[in-house]
Amino acid sequence: MIPRHLLIGVIVLLAISLTMGVYVWRMRGHVVETQPMATNSKPVTPPVSGPTEQVTLYVADDDPGILRAQSFRIPLPEGRQQRAFELLRALLGIYLDKGSPHQLSAGSEVRDVYLVDPGIAVIDLNSAFANGHRSGVLVEELTVASLVQTLAANVPGLVRVKILVDGEERDTLAGHADLMNFYDVAAVGQMASQLQAAQ
Repeated sequence: MIPRHLLIGVIVLLAISLTMGVYVWRMRGHVVETQPMATNSKPVTPPVSGPTEQVTLYVADDDPGILRAQSFRIPLPEGRQQRAFELLRALLGIYLDKGSPHQLSAGSEVRDVYLVDPGIAVIDLNSAFANGHRSGVLVEELTVASLVQTLAANVPGLVRVKILVDGEERDTLAGHADLMNFYDVAAVGQMASQLQAAQ
């Protein structure tokens, strides 16, 4: 026969286990309900208003593996640095569109663009951009060339461009494109010309 105190102890432990299980299940449901609100609570950058300007964006097209210089009219602010930011934001808007020729992962954003004299630009992308980027030599190089050429075509005097992810250096974009070094604007321009000549 099982001693009475042992039987009571087992019953109490079972009751505690059952109560904890119900508590964890309810908390898990609560986290699932509140999580979308937490991920969507970041501030949204207001759209730029004002007169539009004709700009050239270098849009990557994965299927033939080329860059296309395309003209767009977008609103741009007065400041040089803010203009650079809006240019890249417009470019990413094309890539995030459903029918884009060069798809980026959802949530990809330009966090900021810093223009450092003489002739240096630093592009700060978010982790969703890099972590969700497709891996491959051509697709990664198209992305980098697209960013660099779009800035160079619209912001005079750029010589070198550095790409950061969440404000920090990263070895590669998605395993191939080197992000540790600065990109020489002239060299990227030559590569972009070759990619355009392939049309």
